[in-house]
Amino acid sequence: MTRIPPVAPEDASFAVRLAYRAAAKMVGEVPEPFAVFAHHPKLFFTSLTQEFAAGKASTTLPVSVRELAVYRVAWTLGCSWCVDFGTMMQRLDGLDVDRLKDIGEYETSTKYSDDERAAIAYADAMTQSPDVVTDEQVADLERRFGRAGVVELTYQIGLENMRARINSSLGITEQGFSSGDACRVPWASSTPV
Repeated sequence: MTRIPPVAPEDASFAVRLAYRAAAKMVGEVPEPFAVFAHHPKLFFTSLTQEFAAGKASTTLPVSVRELAVYRVAWTLGCSWCVDFGTMMQRLDGLDVDRLKDIGEYETSTKYSDDERAAIAYADAMTQSPDVVTDEQVADLERRFGRAGVVELTYQIGLENMRARINSSLGITEQGFSSGDACRVPWASSTPV
């Protein structure tokens, strides 16, 4: 149960209901963070805009590198919603989700490439508080992915740190995106979106 209840469609503004429908069409259910954010419509639409724009703009890195770094942040911070959603996104991107079981041993697992390991290590360094990113680490990433790739990776890791911390703080947990289970949003079984 979230610490702040989700806004049900019948209690949402027309614009928020439209966003709910679009989100449900894209991922099969209304993401619970959206439904909680709907209590503050300006931040709801700010968040939607940021997510959409970041997704469209993030095309420099290989998808597996970006998605694994983001997943590692969610896993490290313990955001079950982000882990659930991230697993689904990797599956939809055609990536091998079985290797996510080895994310805790990424340094030695043969399931990850050197580029993926470097990105995951960077995610770890950025997620610590304070961060422990080194000049050498950034230089290595720049050799691998170019400057735009480093900026994209940094942005995506920072964005996931924000998402995971918000979701965990608000008590937002997994919805079953990765397993195909029914959504936990309270109105999912009773009211069409």
